[in-house]
Amino acid sequence: MRKIVEKSMLGKAWVAEYESFDDNGNLVGKILANRGIEGDDEVKKFLAPSIKEYMPNPSVLKDMDNAARIIADAVENNHKIAIYGDYDVDGVTSTAIFVKYLRELDCDVVWHLPTREGEGYGLNDAALQELAEAGVKLVITVDCGISGIHEVEYAKGLGLHVVVTDHHSPDSELPNADAVVNPKRLDDTSELNYLAGVGVAFLTLVALNRELKSRSLSDEVSEKISEINLMNYMDLVALGTICDTMPLVGLNRAFVATGLKVMGLRQNLGLRVLMDIASIKKPSVYAAGFALGPRLNAAGRLDSAAPALELLLTDNPLIANDLANKLHEMNQERIDIQNAIMLRATEMAENCCASGHCSLFVCGENWHGGVMGIIAGRLKDKYNLPSCVATKADGVINGSGRSVSGIDLGKIIHDALAAGVISEGGGHAAAAGFSLLAENEEKFCEFLERAVKEQLNGQVLSPEVVVDAELDAGGANMYLVKQLSALEPFGRVIRNLHWCCMGRCCAMYRLWVMGRICVVLL
Repeated sequence: MRKIVEKSMLGKAWVAEYESFDDNGNLVGKILANRGIEGDDEVKKFLAPSIKEYMPNPSVLKDMDNAARIIADAVENNHKIAIYGDYDVDGVTSTAIFVKYLRELDCDVVWHLPTREGEGYGLNDAALQELAEAGVKLVITVDCGISGIHEVEYAKGLGLHVVVTDHHSPDSELPNADAVVNPKRLDDTSELNYLAGVGVAFLTLVALNRELKSRSLSDEVSEKISEINLMNYMDLVALGTICDTMPLVGLNRAFVATGLKVMGLRQNLGLRVLMDIASIKKPSVYAAGFALGPRLNAAGRLDSAAPALELLLTDNPLIANDLANKLHEMNQERIDIQNAIMLRATEMAENCCASGHCSLFVCGENWHGGVMGIIAGRLKDKYNLPSCVATKADGVINGSGRSVSGIDLGKIIHDALAAGVISEGGGHAAAAGFSLLAENEEKFCEFLERAVKEQLNGQVLSPEVVVDAELDAGGANMYLVKQLSALEPFGRVIRNLHWCCMGRCCAMYRLWVMGRICVVLL
């Protein structure tokens, strides 16, 4: 890569992967070509993504047909069904679309979202036992379950049928569920491993809807099925996909583009009220990710995600208004807690950096566990180091980590678990969660530092901003704004926008708000 700026004001080198552009006449085409999107058909699909163009046959997902049959059997036999989700936006929206669908069929459906502090992520025995005692026959997991080897066995022992739908990376062993739908299964050939949990849940509903239509059901049930329009759920599918920071490529791009249009119709009462409270006039990726998402996430971070789910499910204006205001207030409380902890965490991180560490691990007494991931991300961005932030209480440490490019934090956490340094843990390259005994705090800190150094293999972490193009300062005009807006919806596949030029402040400001493209104006 070619270096444009040795060191910016933020200490980052600006490097270009591609040659300079003499003008901005065909900037969009060149940006797409740089990402391997070429040819009239491919470019057209990317710039005008539609469900029709990108939607696959759900059967391409391993075990999908089996899952659809099992759920359809439960529906046909009027069995009580439980949707078991997660406390983040992806888990809440996944749960919401499944509950909405089953309610439209007048099924006996309940839901369960674990609490972050009390139960933690994923399935747990106590919740499964409560569901079994309540008469549930089938448990469907959404955005979780793939790591619940023990819990699924426990559920089967209680006489429950279990269908797992998830998008997290599985271990070498899959849970012994009646069906396991996960595009990250090693034997799955769908090439849909970029989907969020809500995307997998939506495809499962498509398969279920098709299976039910193929059956000889009563006229009443058949009529209800024919009246269901799955496209009405796309606002929630888009919201979960955006807030789980999934890459907006392929089917995800179609989900989000279509979902933002559905969101603009303001059909979901709870979402409409929340948009009004957040002063959102026009839905966008930014609005979903930085205004709606934090408010919905606040409930699960501070206590229970139940208010967020209830908001997305309610048809009562008074309840919707009450819940939306509650989430708004909880989000402000979350910000206050986060800022207080961030001050102390930064002081501790400075000491680590002064010691020349290649990683950061900070731990405080009784810090609120719901903001550990956010603070880890802030420290990672501030110091350009893989960062883990944890809270200690009753002899146990629980934390979250965020990593920089080039360091696989998920592997480090998995290795720490295998070595017995931590008692629980999992994640992927960029993010992970973990638990350990307080007595192993120093051991974990040493293990993390050693593992990061091994992955670096003598290299030095150097923050970089990768740019797509260089343009003359005169190129910063409204024509360029219009060109770049054609690439919406913006997502992880399009990198952050950086401008370095004199003048044209109005154009620059608008481009900053709209863009996720790296273009340097020199």
